[in-house]
Amino acid sequence: QVQLVESGGGLVQAGGSLRLSCAASARIFSSYTMGWFRQAPGKEREFVAAIRRNDGNTYYADSVKGRFTFSRDNAKNTVYLQMNSLKPEDTALYYCAAGMTFWSATNPGAYDYWGQGTQVTVSS
Repeated sequence: QVQLVESGGGLVQAGGSLRLSCAASARIFSSYTMGWFRQAPGKEREFVAAIRRNDGNTYYADSVKGRFTFSRDNAKNTVYLQMNSLKPEDTALYYCAAGMTFWSATNPGAYDYWGQGTQVTVSS
């Protein structure tokens, strides 16, 4: 059983930055693809970014490309989502996820473990 704990959310003005962290309970990055997803009220959960297992390739949703950066620290069993130039439409509950998927990193159904979420609110 893998446990994921997110932190780093908060309230920020448009144009500001936040860094989300997700700590895993075990050394899983070589075996698991790590993903960030978000869900705004009344909307479906959507893909934000992923780091694929094995090759470490990163993938981003078009809406965050160039503004968000996904990284991982293997020694700390922690992944990070650096979010810059935040917009009000980035407001959502952000979830960290882990899954053994290799080809379906953008599909939330392909992930096996989820954190509890951390709220990001961007004011205009």
